[in-house]
Amino acid sequence: MNVSVVLFTSDLRLHDHPPLRAALEGAREVVPLFVRDRAVTGAGFAAPNRLAFLADCLHDLDEGLRERGGRLVVRSGDVVAEVCRVAAEADADEVHLAADVSAYAQLREVRLRRALEAEGVRLHVHDTVTSAVDPGAVAPASSDHFAVFTPYFGHWSRWRQRDTLGAPRKVRVPDGIGSEPVPSRRGLSGLSPGLAAGGETEGRKRLAAWLRSGIAGYEDGHDDLFGDATSRLSPHLHFGTLSPVELVHRARAAGGPGAEAFVRQVAWRDFHRQVLAARPDAAAADYRTKRDRWRTERTASEDIEAWREGRTGYPVVDAAMRQLRHEGWMHNRGRLLTASFLTKTLYVDWRVGARHFLDLLVDGDMANNQLNWQWMAGTGTDSRPNRVLNPVTQAKRYDPDGAYVRRWVPELAEVAGPAVHEPWKLPGLDRAALDYPDPLVDLSEGLARFRRARERDENRAAP
Repeated sequence: MNVSVVLFTSDLRLHDHPPLRAALEGAREVVPLFVRDRAVTGAGFAAPNRLAFLADCLHDLDEGLRERGGRLVVRSGDVVAEVCRVAAEADADEVHLAADVSAYAQLREVRLRRALEAEGVRLHVHDTVTSAVDPGAVAPASSDHFAVFTPYFGHWSRWRQRDTLGAPRKVRVPDGIGSEPVPSRRGLSGLSPGLAAGGETEGRKRLAAWLRSGIAGYEDGHDDLFGDATSRLSPHLHFGTLSPVELVHRARAAGGPGAEAFVRQVAWRDFHRQVLAARPDAAAADYRTKRDRWRTERTASEDIEAWREGRTGYPVVDAAMRQLRHEGWMHNRGRLLTASFLTKTLYVDWRVGARHFLDLLVDGDMANNQLNWQWMAGTGTDSRPNRVLNPVTQAKRYDPDGAYVRRWVPELAEVAGPAVHEPWKLPGLDRAALDYPDPLVDLSEGLARFRRARERDENRAAP
């Protein structure tokens, strides 16, 4: 066995990369391959922010490979056809690939295996590359997946993590394998002005800084909107520039309540991945239907546009939506609030919000995004599907002085203290001086509409 192909997908790193390690152990030469899959573009998932971050990741991966004597081979087109073409050009015996969970990824694996086997090439699919625990590793006796997080987390926590792998010292790529230029973010339009840089080098720097000075305060501070005590590692997990297995090992080595709370969030990510692996249709269909009669883009167009623009009249919701547009990222507490407001207070179909998030989020992940939206819409795995988050109460709790709102809603910058969360209550002249809209809907009216729709008047709004 002389040549192997490693197909990189959402695992754009050199550290702790089982497919690359296996390929290097079994072959004299390796072709590190990335295919710019036209099916992703055709399906509308090639959002500008993610394309820019992806370009950073591929550039960094290529540089890392060149430092080790290799290079990244980039092709465009149908992923199966391009992998087969490269395997034939390199006279490769094997192709290595990381397992993934979406319906498309599962179909891609089936197509690849069939096409490669027809050419006498073996396909090896590796687990625990994009997940800390493989989606099929833990399951209840009566089902193929856990539908509730708490019992899942109990099993997940007891699972023995594999050891992490170091980055290779040498990668030899066969001569004569043609490549397109590595993509660049230059020339891309529609990017968020505050979009972060991508790549494994950047991800590892951010991880080191987080472990050094952020993780200890995570348990107490992760919901603080202005303090922003989150790791901001989600884009690197989405593109695989950081290994979830390595994150768990290093967090547990750091120890303490903050580390435990952070590891729990990694488990939430794996939880959603095992749900989607078992129920791929949950990316677009209710996981647990409530037979909702959602307002649609046609029937609620003005409300939806105000929500997208951050002009709902509820400052904390608007601040979070503007952060999303500016950074291509949103604080997790903001994600919960804006999703609850759209689905429960405005009673708009969760798919409308999920699609908008995927248009902008640099960490726009099919499992996490869709299933978190379903969780807030009450059609997913939440054991309290009718909870409603009150944006004013939540704002006073997680942005008590209003600093987060004033950062993102400059129209309210002169409103001092917690009064910024209820500008409609300001004295007449003070209110009139603000270029800021009145609330789209009274919270009590929105709650009543939702209860009528769900026919569950006995459920009270969560604080």
